[in-house]
Amino acid sequence: MPDTQQLPPLHVVLAGPRGFCAGVDRAIRVVEESLRRYGTPVYVRHEIVHNRTVVEALEAQGAVFVKELDEVPADGHVVFSAHGVPKSVPAEAERRNLLYLDATCPLVSKVHREAERHYADGGPGMRHILMIGHAGHPEVVGTMGQLPPGSVTLVQNTAEAESVQPATPDRLAFITQTTLSVDDTAEIVATLRRRFPQIEGPKREDICYATTNRQAAVKAIAPNCDLVLVIGSPNSSNSQRLREVAERAGARRAILLPKADQLDWSALDGVRTLGVTAGASAPETLVQELIGRLGQHYTLRIEERQVTQEDVVFKLPAPLC
Repeated sequence: MPDTQQLPPLHVVLAGPRGFCAGVDRAIRVVEESLRRYGTPVYVRHEIVHNRTVVEALEAQGAVFVKELDEVPADGHVVFSAHGVPKSVPAEAERRNLLYLDATCPLVSKVHREAERHYADGGPGMRHILMIGHAGHPEVVGTMGQLPPGSVTLVQNTAEAESVQPATPDRLAFITQTTLSVDDTAEIVATLRRRFPQIEGPKREDICYATTNRQAAVKAIAPNCDLVLVIGSPNSSNSQRLREVAERAGARRAILLPKADQLDWSALDGVRTLGVTAGASAPETLVQELIGRLGQHYTLRIEERQVTQEDVVFKLPAPLC
């Protein structure tokens, strides 16, 4: 063991809240309870959440991750991921007599219902929907798949908000992906409202509480940090947004780090104050693993900076209650 008296000092500021949100926790519990109740294997369509550590832990328990339902044998048990799925997916599961469990985050399901309501309430001819989100993200694919093809147009940024030309500009509504940058989304919404004053929006903000809280926590610590490490997977939208928010909020640098053993230690050269957070799909064990590794190289002074407390809990879907 190195002599801690010889190790350089490092001030570590832990952002709070960080890590798992209620929707991610529920999705993982859906898979674990399915395995307990039905035995192995239980199939999961796509990554249950965007984190390899979580996926590998569930694989070790007997979960089998597949890309599409045609990889699930007849009469198999299958779980849909937290990101949600198009309506065609449960319809196909029913056609094949698969027992399916829907682990879609309830806050994503809320956006699905909003899209359906706005579409149906459009009066003569249905209202067209503008969805603010990232192309190809599973949540966006699932949400757009709640309505007939052509009913939803994706808007990814302010430039697209300025240029989009819907066929029915007087019958419009917007919805958003739940894991976006709060600030970026506000700019896009402002642009849409300026161009289309009659556009309908959600009664309450679509960006989920966990995304909002984690971005607020990063904003609180970033201005005083030489570097912010965001623990999360590259395909995690909310983790990527945390990295962007940290840089915009004043951190000298921000890095997305999937796992502690992937840290390039040269990135800490000259760093005296290190901010640490974790995306909503990253387990706290990864944060603690990072702290343990940092403690082998530095004399740590650890500070927790909590901007709000979270007490949200979602029930399991009916078949598992």
